[in-house]
Amino acid sequence: MAQNAYIVSAVRTPGGRKNGSLSGWHPADMGAKVLDELVIRSGVNPKDIDDVIFGCVDQVGAQAGNLARNAVLASSLPESVPGTTVDRQCGSSQQALHFATQAVMSGTQDIVIAGGVEVMSIVPIGASITDGMDANHGFPFNAEGIQKNYPDVFFSQFTGAELVAKKWNLKREDLDNFALESHFRAAAATKADYFSKEILPLQGKNENGNDSMVIHDEGIRYDASLEALAGLKTVSEGGVITAGNASQITDGASAIMVCNEEGLKKITADPKALIKTITVVGDDPVYMLTGPIPASKLALRKANLSINDMDIYEVNEAFAPVPLAWAAELDADKDKLNVNGGAIALGHPLGATGTKLMTTLVHELERRKGKYALQAICEGGGTANATIIERL
Repeated sequence: MAQNAYIVSAVRTPGGRKNGSLSGWHPADMGAKVLDELVIRSGVNPKDIDDVIFGCVDQVGAQAGNLARNAVLASSLPESVPGTTVDRQCGSSQQALHFATQAVMSGTQDIVIAGGVEVMSIVPIGASITDGMDANHGFPFNAEGIQKNYPDVFFSQFTGAELVAKKWNLKREDLDNFALESHFRAAAATKADYFSKEILPLQGKNENGNDSMVIHDEGIRYDASLEALAGLKTVSEGGVITAGNASQITDGASAIMVCNEEGLKKITADPKALIKTITVVGDDPVYMLTGPIPASKLALRKANLSINDMDIYEVNEAFAPVPLAWAAELDADKDKLNVNGGAIALGHPLGATGTKLMTTLVHELERRKGKYALQAICEGGGTANATIIERL
């Protein structure tokens, strides 16, 4: 008989800007910090943790060699706690959360930590592709079968973002306005102290090289303006995507503890939310970023709920067209979408983003005393995860 999956505790680090205050952290040490914090917040005996599942996209260099296990070894958790690392591109830690959910629902495990980490200042985006290239085989997409099935296609998230904007008739002004709103909402949430319960402050270095405690997300532009956004060059000539209406390169980690009924007996904290539905879908790999639309529709159908039942939703702002197209197709209320800003302002630490967004979703749903919330993330290769939670 399937058991329920509960979110007991959720935490994230601040989002560090590229080469910013958190850029000196080793990924395993950063991951260890959120693991240790979950132990404190949940009141669990660390030996009762059955597994740690971390998402990480660029698993090379400091992030290679099973980062989840290395984070365990760098933490206060005992050696008896295993760890494994998954890659579902930008949804890696949301997938980690889904794997943790499946584990506790099956009853094979009772307490699992799902999370992710990406220190993009140390391991640049795409490093796992470029570092692994060789003269004979080249890029991953050079596979003969892929070339046969998708002739003359160069898979690119930037191309996908432009295609999405064109298909949904989204103009540059629409994208820049959405980006500006992301900064405004993130700034307002920070000033109102909405993030304080979810953020674990970390020791960092300020611009003068001195030790400084980082307590806020570094990417927010409090002076953001349409004029400044409009002045940025597009990635491609004649396109609409710029650095200003796309997600920021970010250093960060996040983690969530998931338990079933047996697991709840081993902790002191009360569960915050019930994981109602989890879905993952494949979608057009050329458009690449449209997966959240079918993933969300499937999640709502499986939960027997409608978009109007959702109090808030998080759709990752990899590029502004993604949540805008999603909102159009789901007929969603934009006032409920990324209410405290998204990756355009707060950053997108790749493998950490899934549980980062869920951490924000859980805390904001609690703050609003809402009932249901939905999260969806687009992923390289044209896949997407969606999750619906119910506040307890």
